[in-house]
Amino acid sequence: MTPSARIQAAIEIMEHVQSIWMADRRAPVDALLAQYFKARRYIGSGDRGAVSDLVYYCLRHGGTLQWHIEQCDRKVTPRRVVMVALLFKETPRSRQEIKALFDGSKYGPPVLVEQEETLLLRCSEREMCPPDMPPAARYNYPDWMEGRLREAFGDELPQAMLAMNEQAPIDLRANLLKCRDRSDLILALDKDGYFGTPTPVSPLGVRLTKRIAAFNTQAFKDGMFEMQDAGSQAAALLVEAKPGQKVIDFCAGAGGKTLAIAATMQNKGRILAWDTSASRLGQMGKRLARAGVNNVQTHVLRDESDPYLKRHFNTADWVLVDAPCSGSGTWRRNPDLKWRFTLDDLQEIKAVQMRILTSAARLVKPGGRLVYVTCSLFPDENFHMIKQFLGGNLTFRVEAPGKLWDKHLVARDGVGASLLLNPHKDGTDGFFAAILMKDTAASSGV
Repeated sequence: MTPSARIQAAIEIMEHVQSIWMADRRAPVDALLAQYFKARRYIGSGDRGAVSDLVYYCLRHGGTLQWHIEQCDRKVTPRRVVMVALLFKETPRSRQEIKALFDGSKYGPPVLVEQEETLLLRCSEREMCPPDMPPAARYNYPDWMEGRLREAFGDELPQAMLAMNEQAPIDLRANLLKCRDRSDLILALDKDGYFGTPTPVSPLGVRLTKRIAAFNTQAFKDGMFEMQDAGSQAAALLVEAKPGQKVIDFCAGAGGKTLAIAATMQNKGRILAWDTSASRLGQMGKRLARAGVNNVQTHVLRDESDPYLKRHFNTADWVLVDAPCSGSGTWRRNPDLKWRFTLDDLQEIKAVQMRILTSAARLVKPGGRLVYVTCSLFPDENFHMIKQFLGGNLTFRVEAPGKLWDKHLVARDGVGASLLLNPHKDGTDGFFAAILMKDTAASSGV
C-alpha cells in the first residue's frame, strides 16, 4: 500500500467504528479491525500494522484531537481526526506533507477542501497540549469520568492518565507445570532469539523486550507460557489454593486465571470453571491441553443465580470472581473502551457485580475465601463494591494478601488492605483485588 492508501484505510476504519458505535457501542475495535483486514486479504502485515497503529493513535488521543478540531469551530469527523492526528503523531507530518498525501488517487483520500486546509493551519500553529486545554481533553477520557478518576488518583491523575495512554508491554506467565520457574522460560525464549526480563509484581512473569508473534514460538507450542499481564498474574496468585482443594472460577471466561491456578495447585484437586458464555469457555479446551492441565471442569451457567449453583453451596475452599467491569484498567490495550463505555453502562455493570458477588459468596465454605477482582480504575467498582457487600454479608471480612504484595496494598473507604495496581506506579494494567474470608463459625445454611 502507498502511504496515501494507508491513510485512507485508517479513515475508512474510523468511519466504520463510528457507525457501529452509533448503533451498538459494545463493538470492540480489535474485532472491527480484524473484520476489515479479513475482507482485504491483499493487505500485507506491514501495512496492517501501520494502519492499525494510526487507528489506535486516534483512539488513544481522541479527546485531544477532538478538542483541537472543536477549537477551530469544525465538526468532528473521522477524516478530520485522522488529519489532525498526522500533525501530532510521534513522527509528525507537516501541513504540506499531509496535503500531498490527500492526493485524490484511486486508493488514497480525496484532496483537502479549503475548510480542511484552514483546520490544519490553525492546528499546526498550536502545541499538542496547550495550557488552556481542559484535563479530560489533555489526558483523554470522557467528561463523566472526571470525578471518579480524581477520586481514584487525586494529585497523581496526570501521571496515571499519561501512563494509561502508553502502549502496554507483552507479558508472559511461566507455566509451573512445564517450567521450574520463569528462568526456564527466559532461557527457552533466548534460544529462539527472543529476549525477556522478569516482570514487576508477579514472580511468574516474563516481559518481552520487543513485540513479537509470541504464539509462533516453540516455547508457546510446548505450553511453557500463557500471555497474561503481570497484574492479572498477581490477581490470580491471590488464590493460594493448595493441591487437593476445591476452587470455583465463577467468571472464568477463556481461562487465563483458571490456568494459573491449576499450575499453582500442581494439577491436584478440583477447579470448576464457570461462565455464562459458552463461546468463551469453549476457547479453554486447547489452552488446557497445551498447558498440561487436567483438573479443570467447565460448565456454562444460565446466569449468576443458575439453580446449578445450589449443589455447590458452602463447599469451595476458594472462589474467584473475576468480575465483569468497565475494563478501565486495560485502556493501554483497549483505548476504545473509554469512548464506548457510558455512565449507564457503569450503573448496569455495578448491579451485575453485586449480584455475582452475592451469589458467589454462597459457594464459599466456612473458613474459605472469595477473591474479588476487577481490571477497573473506578472506586465504585472496587472499594465501594466491597464495602457495600460487607454491609450485607457480616460473615465475611477482608483478609490482607501475603507479604509478597505488601507495597501494593491499599486500605480505603473502610475496606481493609486490598491489592491495587496501576501502570504509573506498578508497570501493569490497572487491577483491584480483595480477599474475603468467610467466618469459620458461619452457618452452613443457605
